[in-house]
Amino acid sequence: MGRPTAAAALLCQLGLSAAIQWLGLTESGSGVAWNESHHCRLLAGLVPDQFQMCRRNLEVMPSIVRAARHTKSSCQKTFADMRWNCSSIQRAPSFGPDLLRGTRESAFVYALAAAAITHSIAQACASGEVPLCSCGSVPSEVPGPDFRWGGCGDNLSYGLQLGAAFADSPLKSSKLGTQALKAMNLHNSAVGRQVLSDSLDTKCKCHGVSGSCSVKTCWKGLAKLDEIASDLKSKYLAAIKVTHRLIGPRKQLIPKEMEVRPVEETDLVYLINSPDYCTPNLHLGSLGTQDRRCNKTSVGSDSCNLLCCGRGYNTYTEEVVERCHCKYHWCCYVVCKKCRRKVERYVCK
Repeated sequence: MGRPTAAAALLCQLGLSAAIQWLGLTESGSGVAWNESHHCRLLAGLVPDQFQMCRRNLEVMPSIVRAARHTKSSCQKTFADMRWNCSSIQRAPSFGPDLLRGTRESAFVYALAAAAITHSIAQACASGEVPLCSCGSVPSEVPGPDFRWGGCGDNLSYGLQLGAAFADSPLKSSKLGTQALKAMNLHNSAVGRQVLSDSLDTKCKCHGVSGSCSVKTCWKGLAKLDEIASDLKSKYLAAIKVTHRLIGPRKQLIPKEMEVRPVEETDLVYLINSPDYCTPNLHLGSLGTQDRRCNKTSVGSDSCNLLCCGRGYNTYTEEVVERCHCKYHWCCYVVCKKCRRKVERYVCK
């Protein structure tokens, strides 16, 4: 049998990209009323299993649309100072090669998207937005003498159940795509949910005379999605390149290099190396960094040296308007003047 054609390879990638095409719901789902099952037909980016879930769980769809929006904004915010700045995620549901192939960038997006949908549903349950679920279960830990369990905790259990079913169904039902890419995407989605689960922590509200906090009401709540994205970025930077190989009775993801430690459940993994994202290359999904603003005094990833890839930078002056000479007036407002000043900006050549 001959080698697969370029068209066949692209078809495989397009089939697997369907697993995150639901991120396009920020466009097609934002104006939907969500009170009739036929509204699901208005959506772009859903595979058949997700369409059926939409029809059966209409009340959850606003949470999923919100998760798509938060995934996009959080990804771009987290990578704003990097050569790859996640701008391609705005093309959903039509992605470029940086998110179609098994890169570490796609690993991050799959993990973040899986965490975001679980996060959104869990908090929607706690807020009373979803009638089929409510607050998270009361913790089994015995409360201390100065606090009691109360409030309404995020329903992580329901979020995990429904979020995984929605996010992973394209990977489990699609006949397109390589087994290696499916295994990679499923693994990274699970990592995102695990990082989110590990963030569940005790949050409290004080009660007492004059704010003495003599008694606290506490519940279990999830971290903000931007914090989850930051943790996943650390895992992105330490991601392990893997191959899909038969180990015993089944294929597993194992490190490409033998001297690298075994893959753990909390490691992000990728299959192919990414471009350096310095210059435009549509075939690789690289937009380049020309005209990107850089920081002349930084030594980090946003420095003019690293972000501009050694090409140098141009300097220009910009006038900015700021609040200044603010005065507090009793009671209770602040009056400020507007000041203008010139600042130097630097953009990559």
